[in-house]
Amino acid sequence: MTMLRVGEHHAFEAANRRYLYLVPSAAVFALDAPAAALIDALDAAPATRTDLISRVSAQFPRTDLGGLLAELEQIHAVQPVPTPAPKTPTIIPLTPVTPFPLTTAVLNVTNQCNLSCGYCYEYSEDKIVDTTNGKQPKFMTDETARQSIDLLFRESGEVAVVHVSFFGGETLMNYPVLSRAVPYAKAQAAAYGKRVEFNLTTNATLLTPKMIAFLADEDISVTVSIDGPREMQNRFRVFHDGSGSYDVMLPRVQELLRRHRSRPIGARVTLTSQVSDVLGIYRHLTDEIGFQEVGFAPVTTSPDRDHALDASGFDQMVTQFTALADEFLQAALAGRHHGFSNVSETLGEIHKGVSKAYPCGAGLGLIGVSTGGDVALCHRFAGSEEHGLGSVSAGLDRDAQRAFLERNHIGHKTDCHTCWARPLCSGGCYHEAHTRYGSTTHPNLHYCDWIREWTDICLRIYGEIAERSPSFLDRFDA
Repeated sequence: MTMLRVGEHHAFEAANRRYLYLVPSAAVFALDAPAAALIDALDAAPATRTDLISRVSAQFPRTDLGGLLAELEQIHAVQPVPTPAPKTPTIIPLTPVTPFPLTTAVLNVTNQCNLSCGYCYEYSEDKIVDTTNGKQPKFMTDETARQSIDLLFRESGEVAVVHVSFFGGETLMNYPVLSRAVPYAKAQAAAYGKRVEFNLTTNATLLTPKMIAFLADEDISVTVSIDGPREMQNRFRVFHDGSGSYDVMLPRVQELLRRHRSRPIGARVTLTSQVSDVLGIYRHLTDEIGFQEVGFAPVTTSPDRDHALDASGFDQMVTQFTALADEFLQAALAGRHHGFSNVSETLGEIHKGVSKAYPCGAGLGLIGVSTGGDVALCHRFAGSEEHGLGSVSAGLDRDAQRAFLERNHIGHKTDCHTCWARPLCSGGCYHEAHTRYGSTTHPNLHYCDWIREWTDICLRIYGEIAERSPSFLDRFDA
């Protein structure tokens, strides 16, 4: 007789109901009482189909337990016990269909910056590319920007919407080139019968009324790198002479928020050992300045840096994230907007059943272009020969891309194979892994407990919303 067991899952509760997050499929299922009883019985010990039903039948004499068990088998919540039993779940390495279409090109229009942020991965001790004495020019030219856009459209296949991102250094130091790249990309989109969307990241200290009008008129999404109130902003985000950037940035951001209303203006906060007051930062950025969206990310750095977060720092971050996530839940249930984008982004992935073979689109559908036109995995590796994937003039090096994707598939990350959160993580950021462990192929083990705890929090929020205000989740269907 075939013995049955519970499929690989993570159990959680929300809105007084039991849920399973089924790991291989990244599906979320609510359990009624009979289904929960069957799962509990199998959790206690594997059983044959007949024995399992007999264990539970006295509790639910009027329930078609056989039919219910068949449904649980159909969704792989219940599975046959393999013989012999594997030590770890089976993850089949799959090379993506190639050539995989491009969807996003991140143009590093300059590798220069008017700030000197102490934790910056591009200029501080953890930098990969020498932006002072290296081979890359300091500013991207019009020709390179156009070639980048041409490459994106040429390699986009059947994708209907492509994305052009402008990055730096401080992006606005090369405003003339990006301002001319936008109409060029729109003309190319028309020629290809596609739509193009734009986004830009800036420290906001160079914004002028002309720039703000351009960003608003061209409907460009803007993310402002900012770390919170004056004392936190000025802790690391300083000019080259050491003076703080807060008072220079603030009036420019306020004018941007006043003028640019077609898209939410987001704030992106870097958390460090010295800048970690998540709740206080969020209140300041939303209630006092007026940002509609705020996202937080731990600093990417070697563990021995003074600004690195240690275990207690991550614990503090989780505690504050949890409090802010609960505010998000209460706002969602009341039909109000809440700008904690870390929650909304994770909910969107849960709702869509995202199960990643790779942690992000870097080197897959997304590329980073250096100032000189070299193509790399993403903007963080732009200009790194070790992580190159061709150039905008010669085209994508599909052999290098294929080799990278094969090396970095989650199937090769044995540390991840038993982790229930792997569908949403897949080992974590390549750049973080390179900085911490010296290789993009290494999973970010220092993040594991944090990722699991945060994923559990978001699953519980998802379950609460699904039960109490399911229409809220419609926004993630687009």
